Amino acid sequence: MLRTIRARLFNRDGMVVNLTADASLVGEARRELELFVGGLPSAKPELAAWSLDLAPKNEGLVISAQVNYVGKGANLKALGLELSAAATVVLRHLNTTYLWDKVRVQGGAYGGSSRFDLSSGNFAFLSYRDPNLLKTVDAYDGAAKALRAGIGEADLVRSVIGVVGDLDRPEFPDAKGYSAMWRILSGTTDAMRQQRRDEILAASPKDFEAVADALEAVAREGHVVVLGGEAAITAANEKRPGMLEVTKVQ
Repeated sequence: MLRTIRARLFNRDGMVVNLTADASLVGEARRELELFVGGLPSAKPELAAWSLDLAPKNEGLVISAQVNYVGKGANLKALGLELSAAATVVLRHLNTTYLWDKVRVQGGAYGGSSRFDLSSGNFAFLSYRDPNLLKTVDAYDGAAKALRAGIGEADLVRSVIGVVGDLDRPEFPDAKGYSAMWRILSGTTDAMRQQRRDEILAASPKDFEAVADALEAVAREGHVVVLGGEAAITAANEKRPGMLEVTKVQ
């Protein structure tokens, strides 16, 4: 069995190697790396046949816990929606104001936030160590209304600065190497990065309206997944019959 695992995992034909080093050391390191890779097995991999049902659904995953982890999300591209990188500014404001107040301060959860992946279009609301379930889902569904209330110039500038600060966060050499590799694998060019930066710097109230439209679609079409206690999940299904398909996690 160990030999089988080794043969599948250590195969130079499908290998990606990321090397981060000073310019003076790259040449020598490359030679040693080529020797190492040359000694690994070379074989055409056998692809496994998967038959998993990956269709999104509303799920309640029961664990032994007194708190919940409540998520709701959707793929915005599948819903016919496209957002620019300015959406990250909008969501930073949403995370630090509305969701902070509704999910954490008033709801008592340890954390609550929203996340959006520009490349895939995946959007999700998330809560962490949350004593609530339906109350949190209702807060998610009310996020669009909160955004339509508008934003002041000072708050907009503060959110832009926060997003740019995340983009320009200092990195150690290993993190720089990993980031460079990820951009190559994902096809993220310097031109794309500059375009996204420009969209962030140009964020305006119009972008808040665009994200509000998207969040209304998530409220209507999104799926809820909860990892939490049986009592909370059962109570949610009693109040809203059939809301969650229940699975007990061993």
